[in-house]
Amino acid sequence: MINNYLKTIKGFIGNSIHSGIKYKKLDLAVIYSEVPCIAAGAFTTNKTVAAPVIISREKIKNPIQAIIVNSGNANAATGNQGMEDGVRMCKLISEKLKINPDSVLVSSTGVIGVKLPMDKIESGIAKLENTLSEKNLNKIPKGIMTTDTFEKKGSVSFFIEGEEIIINGMAKGSGMIHPNMATMLGFMTSNVNISKELMQEALSEVVDKTYNMISVDGDTSTNDMVLLLSNKKANHTSIDKKNDDYNKFLNALYELTEFLAIEIARDGEGATKLLKVDLINANSLKDAKILAKSIITSSLVKSAFFGEDANWGRVLSSLGASGASMNPDKVDLIFKSSFGEIELMKNGEPLIFNEEVASKVLSDSEIEIKVNMNDGRFYAKSWGCDLTYDYVKINAEYRS
Repeated sequence: MINNYLKTIKGFIGNSIHSGIKYKKLDLAVIYSEVPCIAAGAFTTNKTVAAPVIISREKIKNPIQAIIVNSGNANAATGNQGMEDGVRMCKLISEKLKINPDSVLVSSTGVIGVKLPMDKIESGIAKLENTLSEKNLNKIPKGIMTTDTFEKKGSVSFFIEGEEIIINGMAKGSGMIHPNMATMLGFMTSNVNISKELMQEALSEVVDKTYNMISVDGDTSTNDMVLLLSNKKANHTSIDKKNDDYNKFLNALYELTEFLAIEIARDGEGATKLLKVDLINANSLKDAKILAKSIITSSLVKSAFFGEDANWGRVLSSLGASGASMNPDKVDLIFKSSFGEIELMKNGEPLIFNEEVASKVLSDSEIEIKVNMNDGRFYAKSWGCDLTYDYVKINAEYRS
């Protein structure tokens, strides 16, 4: 079960403050481990990659003790200066914490193409030095927000050999969200005693099923990264093979990342509805994922749900345009919410439905799009949101 707060993991502390990058909101944060951690990560596939991604992608092979994060400025498309500034951020906090700069990861989010105000960041790091605590870790989800309207954080716990294993997670993301990561940052910490290789494998698997299956607007960001640190302080036999203990960890990690991914989709810029696609019986796993994503990324589908219009033909069209294997003559389609459900298509044949009932179903803030391809045994889930007037307004005025 997901808790909507961060649990205490002995050995992790942090804080977020206002340094002046933003006008008055929290904008600079540090997560610190008292001992070196093993680290795993997933990063943007955008070819226009931000300096902090390049830096952290290289350094994640090292034992890691800290992550420094700023919001309000992406440090992307900033040339050599951006690389120098990212390295300097790591060096400045490492000096304050008296740790190796190679054990510090860096992450940024915000406006692209603007150089970091390093004078403000340097003074901010000086303020952070003596304020790190277990309690102040809870400020970080707010400190990494950009156009987000609410904090995204949670924790999950389970037991191995009587020892409580905790995974804490926090994320940000609202716009520039598209499969193969999103404009999102995700940071997770744990005390699980596991090999670095298996932790990376577990993270890659759950990211592919969760963060890579959300979309708000079809734009893949320059700065996406998900990081997972474990200080391995849990006193249980080390997990160094895929056994029952590994599966417990994998399932818990999936539960937490799915929760955070859904919260990002729910908070899509200008969104009024969370859209959930549950697609079953596809010809292959690859096809299932492509088909599920095709629905959630269609502007026509998203616009129809904003208008609460049961224009189900747009869903069928998005499936056919996806390039995946499918037979439109086999498809079943249902729209469902807490107000009921409407069956729209059975074995490729359109069904008569009550428009008043449809309007009621689609008036809810969460809509499930259930698709049965009747063409195999593979399934996939994806999550997104409706496309609204406010999305355009927010992004038209992003820099102002």
